[in-house]
Amino acid sequence: MSLLRRTGFAFIASLLMSGTALAAAQHLEVLSTNGCGCCIAWTKHVEENGYTAEIEHLPMADLMQEKIKAGLQPDQTSCHTAMIEGYVIEGHVPAREIDRLLAERPGAIGLAVPGMPYGSPGMGEPGPDADPYDVLLVRRDGSTEVFANYPDGRN
Repeated sequence: MSLLRRTGFAFIASLLMSGTALAAAQHLEVLSTNGCGCCIAWTKHVEENGYTAEIEHLPMADLMQEKIKAGLQPDQTSCHTAMIEGYVIEGHVPAREIDRLLAERPGAIGLAVPGMPYGSPGMGEPGPDADPYDVLLVRRDGSTEVFANYPDGRN
């Protein structure tokens, strides 16, 4: 087999492998309690926006321990916690903010939408009754800054 042909095969193999790595990189591991409808709805939101997701159901005490282990403070938590590419995604974070996080790669724990604001992904329809909310960037020291603001609750 010629060197050119071997090089071509190697190039194609590397493209296939990088495509597989890219697809795998867009997978969320979601931790939630069993039967939480808004967690299922948020998972559907991220899947509709190009991610794959796998939900693991935990008892509430175990879920809270995972949140603490991830570096989240109690006032930064919501009903579910997801992990992607070394980042924590806490609560009803819009998929577009996950896209931005993965593109910018800040030195942080991840993103959080504390509580369960109505109108955020998985929490009902955005509209005139939607709650305004912030997506917080959670830094490694536990501090936060506003990563995105949804003043009218639209996501």
